[in-house]
Amino acid sequence: MYFRKSMIAAAAGLCLTFAAGTAAQAQTITIGLGTEPTSIDPHYHNLGPNNQIAQHIFSRLMEQDHKQRLMPGLATEWKPIDDTTWEFKLRRGVKFHDGSEFNVDDVIFSMERAAAHPNAKSSFKVFSHSGGKTYERVDDYTLRVKTPEPYPLMAVDLSNVHIVSDKAKGHWEGDFNNGSQAAGTGPYKFVKWIKGEVLEFERNEDYWGKKPHWKSVVIKPIKSAPSRLAALLAGDVDFIDQVPTIDVAGLKKNDKISLSQGISNRVIYLHLDQYRDVTPFAKGPKGEEIKNPFKDVRVRKAISKAINRDLIIERVMEGIAVKAGQLLPDGFFGVSDKLKPDEYDPKGAKKLLADAGYPNGFQTTLHGPNDRYINDAKIVEAVAQMLSRIGIMTTPDTMPKSVFFKRGKNGGPAKPPEFSFLLVGWGSGTGEASSPLRSLLTTYDKEKGNGSSNRGLYSSAKMEAVLNQALATVDDTKRAALLAQATEIAIGEDMGLIPLHYQVNTWAAKKGLKYLARTDERTVAYDIQPE
Repeated sequence: MYFRKSMIAAAAGLCLTFAAGTAAQAQTITIGLGTEPTSIDPHYHNLGPNNQIAQHIFSRLMEQDHKQRLMPGLATEWKPIDDTTWEFKLRRGVKFHDGSEFNVDDVIFSMERAAAHPNAKSSFKVFSHSGGKTYERVDDYTLRVKTPEPYPLMAVDLSNVHIVSDKAKGHWEGDFNNGSQAAGTGPYKFVKWIKGEVLEFERNEDYWGKKPHWKSVVIKPIKSAPSRLAALLAGDVDFIDQVPTIDVAGLKKNDKISLSQGISNRVIYLHLDQYRDVTPFAKGPKGEEIKNPFKDVRVRKAISKAINRDLIIERVMEGIAVKAGQLLPDGFFGVSDKLKPDEYDPKGAKKLLADAGYPNGFQTTLHGPNDRYINDAKIVEAVAQMLSRIGIMTTPDTMPKSVFFKRGKNGGPAKPPEFSFLLVGWGSGTGEASSPLRSLLTTYDKEKGNGSSNRGLYSSAKMEAVLNQALATVDDTKRAALLAQATEIAIGEDMGLIPLHYQVNTWAAKKGLKYLARTDERTVAYDIQPE
């Protein structure tokens, strides 16, 4: 702690040369990001760091503001024209960065590509094709999307798919990463990406929307949180994300720095293997083979009760998080007012373990990333310690996200994730409860795009019946109630996954710049504005 404070104080001394207004007058902004994308291809991996980079280069039919409210994008109008058909009027006169004209063919191509990407790590099919969507070209600038039943989430779903040119047919992530196919219709053009070093954009002077303030954007991936903050204080970068929680209180007193802070739609949670009869990372107390304990709901509920969420928030998150009892925080569409975070109850946890046939506990490994979520490695260690205290002897094992997500990929029952028990996070791209329900808790179905990130392979016909009813209910009040009911089944009854907390995110900028905290956690260069 002393070292950290001393380092920050020293770095703060270096920033005495900051001049108010300097950053605002510059035409280049340099951003230090904690997490680098895994690809420039916008359909390769439905992952926050990828999506935030994609929206600089590629537009969507509908854009989302900082509270995930829909705004016109490449579609200027959208509406249902009957119970099962939506019509989208597309913007005219838009060109891709390579000079080619945008029209409806690019939209249809993008939706099909997003669903069929052969190398996708987490598919966008849940947005492009769930509900049985089919696409119809009416004319160059009119698109119709049909579903067998009423589908009220149509616009929200499609706002999550970036549009690429149909000239990209046959090209995948490698050709996007080297820039040869990274031509969108977004506010910035791709310049170069040297992985691990720098990602650069230049302003698209022909952008169809409001031109961004910054002519050039330089993004430096700085994985280490102390190094990222030191870079800001030293003036090496103008803006950073993922401000270390331990430093927030001190930075609030620094008149050379501006902070932006807000709760996000991201829940940090535990996934448990609920499919295999014998799971690779669960052994008996003496290392002997046992049946998969995570398939027993009493074990899953015991684990939830053994976790002291208040202590994690106080000691690991420096008070900058909100404990979770479901998939989204209060105030988001479709949350349940009946679900509350489990209270810390180690005695109750031990009783549940004994009732489930594990009076002496068992051994397991908790896997997680160490460079993806706020304090992720520390959370894994804290949870492992808490579980060990009730007899579930848990070994923490963390690794870079590039390795973690590859090893933890859900390929369905035929190719389940390598891990048995893992820490993950999920941000609702739609800003409402159907997003995590469909991606994390529905039965894996590659054709429908369901359960694409259901790494525990949880499955409940009862929950899915309610969820499907919600997805076909146009009345907002009724749909919200059905989504809440589906969540009560998946979490309250079954503990299909174990919610830990919701992230509260903090960004920091040189004085003279401002930023609206986004619920989707994204750092978007064109939203950084001079004061």
